[in-house]
Amino acid sequence: MSTIRKINGRVNIIGDNIKKYRSLQRLSQEEVCCKMQLLGVTMFPADIYEIENNKRLVKDFEAKAFAIVFSITLDDIYADTDNIFEF
Repeated sequence: MSTIRKINGRVNIIGDNIKKYRSLQRLSQEEVCCKMQLLGVTMFPADIYEIENNKRLVKDFEAKAFAIVFSITLDDIYADTDNIFEF
């Protein structure tokens, strides 16, 4: 059994931004899943919930798909995440 690696108790660092952009665009978790499916990325509302609540890893192709769905850049997806790291 493998252990999921975390940083400061978080499984991902972009969940907050995923939730922010989904909310700004007034998309439901199900609507985001449908848009992801059109890109060939299978995702369920429970996956979105877990990502937004830092309980699920985000694969690199999923991060790119989120950027496409929200019409933003990967820089936007990773914006304001430096505070996750302890310097």
